[in-house]
Formats: sequence, structure tokens, C-alpha cells
Amino acid sequence: MHEKAIVLERSIQNDLKAISDIFEDIGTSPITAATQETDLIVLAYRLHNLYNAFENIFQQIATTFENSLDNPARWHVQLLHRMQLDLMPMRPAVIDADAYEKLDELRRFRHLFRSAYRVKLDGRRLQLVLEKALELRAIYGQQLEKFLNFLQSLQ
Repeated sequence: MHEKAIVLERSIQNDLKAISDIFEDIGTSPITAATQETDLIVLAYRLHNLYNAFENIFQQIATTFENSLDNPARWHVQLLHRMQLDLMPMRPAVIDADAYEKLDELRRFRHLFRSAYRVKLDGRRLQLVLEKALELRAIYGQQLEKFLNFLQSLQ
């Protein structure tokens, strides 16, 4: 487990850097009636990428500790749910219920963004997702830092 913990820790740190960069790109500006459609598309793409980066971390954790997901058809939902479970002595919870709620909103948006080829983005809906992402920004670092500390204790 020693080697796996080191690889996982470094990989998570790389993804956390990407998440930080994406949050910088997203900024904090609210969506208004004057927001151009191209700006909505760029924001939607960044929110899509934000969830992908979190999900990449969660996939790596699940692969290292749990080895599999039970339902291939619902693995995105199952993966996120599993990250809030305390599985000690195997591993602690990665996120709490508050982060789960915000990440689940991003997950659902990401699914819509990937699936809705011809749907025009709704600025009001996108604003709600942006608000959840900004709330997540304030809490994710501390939670993942606790998990990284756990990984360091395994080394």
C-alpha cells in the first residue's frame, strides 16, 4: 500500500492544481441578462471540466481502495456517493454531506451539458450551478487535505 499511497497522493495533488486553475478561470462574476451566449458556453465548459477533475480524483481513490463499482450503469452516482462514506479502517470519508450536495449539482449539470447537443443554455440555471461551484470552492480544499494527510500516514 505504501507505493499506491504515494502515487495516489501525487495524482490528487496534480488534480487539485487543475481544480484551482479551473476555479481561477471561472471567476466570481454573476450571470446577467447581458451575458453573451458564448460566455455562457465557456462557463458551462469550465464547470463541466471542474466536475471531471473532481471525478478523476474520486475514481483514483475508488480504484486504490475499493477496486470496483457495483453498478456500471450508475457508476457516476455511486462513485460520488461512496466518497462521503467512512470506510475505515480501509479509508476515511473523502467529502462531507455539504460537499456531496454541491458536487452532485455539478455532476447533474455535467450530464446535461454532455447530453444536450441542441439545447440552449439557460443563464438562470447556469447561475445556480455556478453558485454551488463557488460554495464548493470554499470547502473542498480542507476536506481533500484531510484525505491527503491520511494518505501520508500510510507512507
